[in-house]
Amino acid sequence: MDVYPPPERQSAAEKEKGSDPVSDKKGGGATRADEVRRAIEEDIFLGRLRPGSRLDEEGLAQRFNISRTPIREAILQLVHAGLVEKQPRQGAVVAPLKLHRMVQMFEVMSEIEGLCCRYAARRMSDAEKQDLKRIHEESKAFMKARELDAYYAKNREFHEAIQAGSHNEPLQEIAHGLFVRLAPYRRYQLNHPSRVHDSFDEHDTVVQAILNGDPEGAYQAMRRHVTIQIDIFAEFVSIMGGAGIQS
Repeated sequence: MDVYPPPERQSAAEKEKGSDPVSDKKGGGATRADEVRRAIEEDIFLGRLRPGSRLDEEGLAQRFNISRTPIREAILQLVHAGLVEKQPRQGAVVAPLKLHRMVQMFEVMSEIEGLCCRYAARRMSDAEKQDLKRIHEESKAFMKARELDAYYAKNREFHEAIQAGSHNEPLQEIAHGLFVRLAPYRRYQLNHPSRVHDSFDEHDTVVQAILNGDPEGAYQAMRRHVTIQIDIFAEFVSIMGGAGIQS
């Protein structure tokens, strides 16, 4: 079984960095666990980290020059997202990425978030609508600068505002659970060359429909926004040579 990271690459990476131990606490809006999780996600999506590879906590702690606590937090996030599995006597291993499973989850997510939009267009207060507009406008600077992490943070805030605006707690709970499961895929597809600009434009259509009190328009706009993401993600991984995805 492959072990990640390989011992010989750990020391080389650390020598190149030549860094002092890094704090496990937040910096720049992201925790060290978030940074580790994103690095592992990228290796999985690009095929550098193959299904079945075991994640070695000690090796990862050495690679990122941090304690094991944020490493464990990152692994738990990956397990919750379905990218990593816990197996008896082996610990955490990379799970197969099944394209058909992702497609099914995005299909459900498109309907759930579309429904959130439909209710939000009917039920959002004027204050909630203005807050949604503010979040959308604040994301524009990050879109133009291609600051993907900052844009994704605003993207998540945008979707959460719509979910809250539905004023339907069971629906919000379902939407939140699916959003968390699909977060790695939704975040990573922003690396596609034109995706962040297209995402902003799609958000703009959603916002206008909600502000105009158009439930059906908001529903359809959100459905298109969500369903297009799986195609973008699969295309980008294919272009980049990702080999860990099953059809």
